[in-house]
Amino acid sequence: MTNAIEAKLAEKGLVLPEAALPAANYVPATISGNLIYVSGQLPMKDGKPQGIGKLGREFTIEQGQEVARQCVLNVLAHVRANLNGDLTRVKRVLRLGIFVASAEGFTDQPKVANGASDLIVELFGDKGKHARAAVGVAELPFGVAVEVEATVEFE
Repeated sequence: MTNAIEAKLAEKGLVLPEAALPAANYVPATISGNLIYVSGQLPMKDGKPQGIGKLGREFTIEQGQEVARQCVLNVLAHVRANLNGDLTRVKRVLRLGIFVASAEGFTDQPKVANGASDLIVELFGDKGKHARAAVGVAELPFGVAVEVEATVEFE
């Protein structure tokens, strides 16, 4: 039996991956009280980085939004893993931090970040409305274009 969030993912043709192991000396998510802090997630798919390059050079805003969506799927995989497989326990997505590898002069990081934000709100409705930072950076791990971190409240 699928829950409402999984049903919405399926309607969009999206599948949450298994929560990946960290690539260095950190944990992918921590819990304090009723908050989950998810470490920055890259656009990994089948263990390989996707979306290599920079916005404003190799990627359009729309392509960057797709890369951001893949990051969100990986964020949600860790949320699901920490909630014993039940995303309906999410009470509120409090904050997303979106890092965008940007070519010189690229200033549309908020538009790229909308790919992540829009998916969260589509899946969680009002519980998905969140605070956000959209930050342009020179480089990200493995040369990817976007990284997303999250803070999520749960019941």
